Amino acid sequence: MTFPFGQDVTLVRRTVSGRDAYGNDVFTETQTAIPGCPVWPRSSTENVQAQDLTITGVAALLPAGTDVSAVDAVLIAGLKYEVDGEPAVFVSPFTNLAPGVQLNLKRVTG
Repeated sequence: MTFPFGQDVTLVRRTVSGRDAYGNDVFTETQTAIPGCPVWPRSSTENVQAQDLTITGVAALLPAGTDVSAVDAVLIAGLKYEVDGEPAVFVSPFTNLAPGVQLNLKRVTG
């Protein structure tokens, strides 16, 4: 499904390409531009107790069938948001409409 309005986003797919000297996964990133995705605000919190820390959340709806995982990220308006949890695929039980893959995204600064 395509949307007539929305924002152009870039999906940053991360795949394991090896291991570092400590046995941790090393990732390779590939970017794919996706035009016209609905994006809406989700939440924002601020912690000022020991440091200035802001967590900003947004949600985005990518086209149905988009391959995305919990380790990926999305660029929106030049800002990088991490996928927060597993992507959600919704299919209406009444119409069988599958509008897309919903992502909860977050960006941590501070």
